[in-house]
Amino acid sequence: MRAHYFQHVPFEGLGSIAPWLENAGHSITRTQFFKSWVLPDPATIDFLIVMGGPMSVNDENTYPWLAEEKRFIHEIMMSGKPVLGICLGAQLIASAMGSKVYPNPSKEIGWFPIHGTATAGKKTLKFPETITVFHWHGETYDLPTGANRIASSAVCENQAFQVGRNVIGLQFHLETTPASAHEIVRNCQDELQPAEYIQSATTILSASSEQYQAINRQMKDVLSFLTAAKAE
Repeated sequence: MRAHYFQHVPFEGLGSIAPWLENAGHSITRTQFFKSWVLPDPATIDFLIVMGGPMSVNDENTYPWLAEEKRFIHEIMMSGKPVLGICLGAQLIASAMGSKVYPNPSKEIGWFPIHGTATAGKKTLKFPETITVFHWHGETYDLPTGANRIASSAVCENQAFQVGRNVIGLQFHLETTPASAHEIVRNCQDELQPAEYIQSATTILSASSEQYQAINRQMKDVLSFLTAAKAE
C-alpha cells in the first residue's frame, strides 16, 4: 500500500506508525503543511494518516490550508480508502463531515485511561475495556453523523470513533514513543499548567517502557484493522 501522512508541525511525526508501515512493506510519503501545502493526487495514495498539531481546525484564517486539507480528507473518505486521524487529525475528520469542533471542558494532557465502548461484529474496531493512553488536547468534537463511538473517558466523551469500515478518529495518541513524548513536551510545555487532567512534564516523561509498548501494540491493532479494510 501507498501510505501518505499529513504532518502539521515538525515535532508530531508518525512515531511508532513508521516502523509498522515499513515492516509491512508499505511505502510512505507525506505533506508537511509547515513547509508546503501542495496536496498529492488522491489516485496516488491508498491510506491517509492525519497527524496532530497545536492549531484548531477552526483556525482557517491563520492557516488557510486547513480548508483544503478538510476537503481532501473528505474526498479520500468518500472513496472508501482507509483514513486514520490522530488528535487534531480526528478533529479534522469530524469537521470534514460537518461536525462542530470546540474547547473541551478540561484540557487532557498526560497519561490517562480511556474506556472502550461495547461493539459487535468484525467490522467495528474494539478497544480494551480500559487502557491508559497518552493525551495532549484541549478541544473535542460532536460525533459525526453515522459514526460509532468506540472509546470515551471521564473528561472527554468522544475519545474515538469509527465511520463505516474505513475511517477511524482517535483523540489520543497511540503512536507516541519516548522520543516523540520528549519532543512534544519540549515544544508545548507552556500548556502544562496545573489542573486535574494536566500532568507535569516530570510525570509525563516518567512513563515506563511498558506503557509505551502497550499503546504501540494498540496502534498496531488499529493499523491492521484499517489496512485489512483496504483488502476487503
